[in-house]
Amino acid sequence: MHRYRISEIGQKVAAAGFRHLDVLLVGATGVGKSSTLNALFGEQKAKVGTGVDPETQLVESYMLNDVLRFWDSAGLGDGKEADRAHRQKLIDVLSKTYTHSDGQWGWIDLVFVILDGSSRDLGTAYDLLRDVILKMIDPDRVIVAINQADMAMKGRYWDKVLHQPQPNLQQFLDEKAESVQKRILEATGLQISKPVYYSAYENYHLKEIMDAVINHIPVCRRKMHTL
Repeated sequence: MHRYRISEIGQKVAAAGFRHLDVLLVGATGVGKSSTLNALFGEQKAKVGTGVDPETQLVESYMLNDVLRFWDSAGLGDGKEADRAHRQKLIDVLSKTYTHSDGQWGWIDLVFVILDGSSRDLGTAYDLLRDVILKMIDPDRVIVAINQADMAMKGRYWDKVLHQPQPNLQQFLDEKAESVQKRILEATGLQISKPVYYSAYENYHLKEIMDAVINHIPVCRRKMHTL
């Protein structure tokens, strides 16, 4: 995906006055942030966690190409104390600024929230969206995506030959995406774009993920909001 729509990304980023487009990845431990990065990069860029401890406690950055940079944050869902620390770290990252000739602007341009398609318990992620993310950054700068589409119905109705959902699973995923969008609207009063569903493990809908990022590239630098 290094070169996917690269000229268009470059043009949009330049027009907005960015040096890089900085995208912050947010999600629970085990949701597949590292797997998503590796799938997009086409290589083992981020270490995939296999134990109970999150691999990433600090925010780390990964350059996909000359203009697109992803920042990976620590995982949610490791206990109340860890989640409280993660929340504060997220506030700190979204509060980070840089100085340009025309003023101070937010360091992070977009927030990419990854949900677990195989889980019904998304409360922690919704709380973070409501209480932190959508209070600090405009909804048109927030992308929500549902990973592990292949496991959304516990592996049923996934075509292992074509690496894509069969009709029953396709309908389930469409309804899940609409449900997530509706729940966020009800919780925050803010409308986000309909979530994209994908599978990093199966390399399914990766172009749709990149399309979502490209379609959300802002036309200007980010003005700061505070909690």
